[in-house]
Amino acid sequence: MKILALDSSGLVASVAVVEDETLLAEYTVNYKKTHSQTLLPMLDEVAKMIELDLQSIDAIAVAGGPGSFTGLRIGSATAKGLGLALDKPLISVPTVDAIAYNLYGCEANICPMMDARREQVYTGIYSFSHGTTFITKCPQKPAAVEEIIQELNLLGKEAVFLGDGVPVYQELIQKIIQVPYWFAPANLNRQRASSVAVLAMRYFKEGKTETAAEHKPDYLRLSQAERERAEQLKKVR
Repeated sequence: MKILALDSSGLVASVAVVEDETLLAEYTVNYKKTHSQTLLPMLDEVAKMIELDLQSIDAIAVAGGPGSFTGLRIGSATAKGLGLALDKPLISVPTVDAIAYNLYGCEANICPMMDARREQVYTGIYSFSHGTTFITKCPQKPAAVEEIIQELNLLGKEAVFLGDGVPVYQELIQKIIQVPYWFAPANLNRQRASSVAVLAMRYFKEGKTETAAEHKPDYLRLSQAERERAEQLKKVR
């Protein structure tokens, strides 16, 4: 089975191709450029480097949200376009789940944090049982940092943090966390399309696929423009 995976849900843009148990290629960039500038050129470069015939892939995986509204739209549009052109199924992988999967085998509580602005993060709590079974203790959600830290404190088990929200809220984390903790290293602490691809393989085997026409991002909350419009409507009423 061969999976092409895309992740443009946050600051990082990442493209990967995984075939069975082998990572054939991964191209990840985290540097001051919009995903509209980087994602398709990255995909083209990966395809050239491994002489990839796009018709040979079995499915297209995409980080389906939450995350940056613009980034998710770009990733979704790219995946949908490829799916329609190649007549391949899509596999939408929850973004926070995929970040947690970077720490495969970790039995501590894994807490990804994506900065969601307004002093909130997209987050969840995960772990691996016996090194291989992926457990979701708290599904991905938008939450205040204090809220998710208190949940970790109540669980009473050591925790590891990763994601682009960590440097933003690191001081607050250190102030209120009451269990042993650490921060994931640079090679594991951001989005990776290879993690999206490996999780997608599991979903594919479980029949969790969709057509390109069916796919849409899961934002988990309203966009800033939608929130502002709702606030204006409340004032009018």
